Amino acid sequence: MIEWFFQTLRTYPEIAIFLSLAIGYYVGAFTFKGLGLGAVTATLLAAILIGQIGITVSPTVKSVFFLMFLFAIGYSVGPQFVRGIAHDGLPQAMFAVVICILCLGVAYIAARFVGYDLGSAAGLYAGATTISASMGLATDAINRLGLPADQTKQLLDAIPVAYAVTYIFGTIGSAVILALIGPALLGVDLAAECKRYEAEHGGKRELGGAASAWHRFELRAFRVRENGVVVGKSVHEVESLIPDERIFIERIRRDGKIQDATENMILQAGDTVAVAGRRDVLVDLVSPPPTGAPGGIVAADNGMLKLPSGVEVARADEVDDPELLAVPAGGVDVYVTNREADGMTLHELSQWPTARGVFLRKITRGATATEIPILGDTKIYRGDILTIVGRTQDTDAAAKAIGYADRPTDIADVAFIGAAITIGALVGALVFKISGVPITLSTSGGALISGLFFGWLRSIHPTFGRIPSSTVWFMNSVGLNVFIAVVGISSGPSFVAGIQQLGLSLFLWGIVVTTIPLLIGIYVGKYLFRFDPAILFGCIAGARTTTAALGMITERAKSQIPGLGYTVTYAVSNTLLTIWGMVIVLLLA
Repeated sequence: MIEWFFQTLRTYPEIAIFLSLAIGYYVGAFTFKGLGLGAVTATLLAAILIGQIGITVSPTVKSVFFLMFLFAIGYSVGPQFVRGIAHDGLPQAMFAVVICILCLGVAYIAARFVGYDLGSAAGLYAGATTISASMGLATDAINRLGLPADQTKQLLDAIPVAYAVTYIFGTIGSAVILALIGPALLGVDLAAECKRYEAEHGGKRELGGAASAWHRFELRAFRVRENGVVVGKSVHEVESLIPDERIFIERIRRDGKIQDATENMILQAGDTVAVAGRRDVLVDLVSPPPTGAPGGIVAADNGMLKLPSGVEVARADEVDDPELLAVPAGGVDVYVTNREADGMTLHELSQWPTARGVFLRKITRGATATEIPILGDTKIYRGDILTIVGRTQDTDAAAKAIGYADRPTDIADVAFIGAAITIGALVGALVFKISGVPITLSTSGGALISGLFFGWLRSIHPTFGRIPSSTVWFMNSVGLNVFIAVVGISSGPSFVAGIQQLGLSLFLWGIVVTTIPLLIGIYVGKYLFRFDPAILFGCIAGARTTTAALGMITERAKSQIPGLGYTVTYAVSNTLLTIWGMVIVLLLA
């Protein structure tokens, strides 16, 4: 039975690939305190184990999936990459370049000092810096050296060996250094720094959501009293009574008729108004706590309510008016494309006329869908996704003003994907000779550059080239892991011998290559670039493209603030560190 199973895998290698994926994704999902092997390393180990029986897989398979993966990476980070190079993300982009050069330099020096061959050096670099994609470009570079076939295979088989040995500390060590050791070295209390940052920048923690019975933003009905303070005031004046909170009068029932409110309408006694705002603020209009409400509303000694503006008003009379409150409402993701909105703060955007009646629930940025804290001076950039809520007519107007409503869909523009990868691969296939030395991006590098360009282009023209996030995830994750599975299966027979020969040495040098750039980066970021301690370690995690470290950092910080430093550095480093896989081979060759 076992022999039949082995023979079947040899005859149908596609089964071996899917088996590697099944084991890899299953085992890779297990974590301990947020740390684990991950799907890539688990798939590689599973494929190496399966490959021990001697399975031959066409190299074309890994090439196809690797091109798909690289395009997806470029497409995802394109907007942030371009912004980091050309906009006010430049300090973070430059910092990412410094970290990338450190990673390449330390790996090169270590490989040269120890005398590792090209394959082991490329694997050492890929594993210690946890940049799996670099193995593909290193493979292309070795294949182009014109070495004898047996020597080329020996070098290629050494890559996954070194990667597997060094990746474990590359992942776990990076997280520990950035989340625990780094703050201790600088004497920084991450949680306290993030609280300070939130307080200084007007941040509030976000709860609730579509799947929650509690919602932060609500629409409630109140009756205007006779001789009330608000009688005779315009809608705009009434909304301004609580200056630090955004509340809006959306509709008014007057003499039995319902009409949409405008800022110039004058409130009259007996009106029933539909008011939208944060739930806690609306509740406190009826009954504030003795110590004062979050919106600054306090109970006066005379039984009145004292607003932050200093005006005293009677406690509001809330009423149940289903017809008044029955308005189409909901949330929508908006893809920011407006050039005027690019680089503006949330406070500045809130002053736009189309922002009236609209509330922001979430900001998502970058290839890793990093959630950006909602602060008054948080800047919005093209390519960001804003989740806004409010009346449908208000959210539609806001979406039109700042970008493009990103309605959920399962359909990807496959024609665009195929054409873009083809264009990139054709450009990458071109070979130029400089002083007799052939220079080329390779089809892999071309696909990556194509993804960067078209990802950026879609961020400013989102009417074409849509790839749903689930499809991007598939191209990214499965594309890479199929490539890894083929590499592992093909190198399986030589893996054990490689471990026996270089295992301990590779592991120790992997610690060196992982640790030195991070420690230097901590001090460079703090004293040369002068990053705020609240975002410093997020910047370094992004520059090393280690999502596991970011997760541990935010957990220790008890805040998402470190994510503000992650996206630009991740976009730049994910590109450069991948290309370095080819560069380190060329340098050592």
